[in-house]
Amino acid sequence: MNRVNHRVRSGKITLHAVTDGNPENEPLVLVHGYPDNLHVWDRVVAELARDFYLVRYDVRGAGLSDKPRWTRDYRLSDLAGDLEAVVDQLLPERAFHLAAHDWGSIQSWESVAAGPLQGRILSYSSISGPCLDHVGYWLREQATDLRGGGTARVFRQLASSWYVFLFQVPVLPETLWRLGLDRLWPGILKRYEGVADARFSELQKGDGRFGVKLYRANFLPRLLRPAARYAQCPVQLIIPKGDNYVGAQLFDGQARWTGKLTRREVDAPHWAPLTAPGLVADAIREFAGVRGA
Repeated sequence: MNRVNHRVRSGKITLHAVTDGNPENEPLVLVHGYPDNLHVWDRVVAELARDFYLVRYDVRGAGLSDKPRWTRDYRLSDLAGDLEAVVDQLLPERAFHLAAHDWGSIQSWESVAAGPLQGRILSYSSISGPCLDHVGYWLREQATDLRGGGTARVFRQLASSWYVFLFQVPVLPETLWRLGLDRLWPGILKRYEGVADARFSELQKGDGRFGVKLYRANFLPRLLRPAARYAQCPVQLIIPKGDNYVGAQLFDGQARWTGKLTRREVDAPHWAPLTAPGLVADAIREFAGVRGA
């Protein structure tokens, strides 16, 4: 599969990245979510390695990448800088397709809807991760839609996103990971997410502990003071029908923020890259306009 490991410098930190496939193929960059690392894409990569030149990396705080100590070092602007550093080193001056899951999708919107990479992103496939600014506008509009049921929709989504509020509590989430949540995590994925072969990873404790800083650094500032952000590339929303955390209603009205929008539902729970890699790969491949090998 021509797999190569890389170290990428981004400001004061170093990121771990992996490339797969033929460098002559169109590039596809994959960004993982929380509390995962780049291995969440392993099964999707196996499906797409003959079609794309695949680039993925452990986001700061995860996997084998550096783990900054301070919450302020996990802001969306820093995460967008990490993506820029990865593609500048591994795909110099090349345009690329982008796909992301969960928090990886949230942070990737920062580059899709603003910044120096906009002109290089050919397409964006987003799985279970809305732009926080767009969510901020959605919450305001729904909260005032009393007759149309908007308030009820807001409360349903807040109930589904209970973990976001837990992550704002100092020390507690990190303590749970230190006390053994990493050992319990495979069982949680098996029981509630259908990941039948979930296994313990030595990296899980660090992925969980440091990743909560992503939420603390970004959620409240963006939801309370959202900015209008518009995507220039075609956007595909891959919506798992069994998602227990990110409701499909969060993407209502998404067309206002994109020039070309496609919605595609897949029969899968939240961790679709693990439980339905073929469906995810097909959706990305078809949307990017790349013919399967």
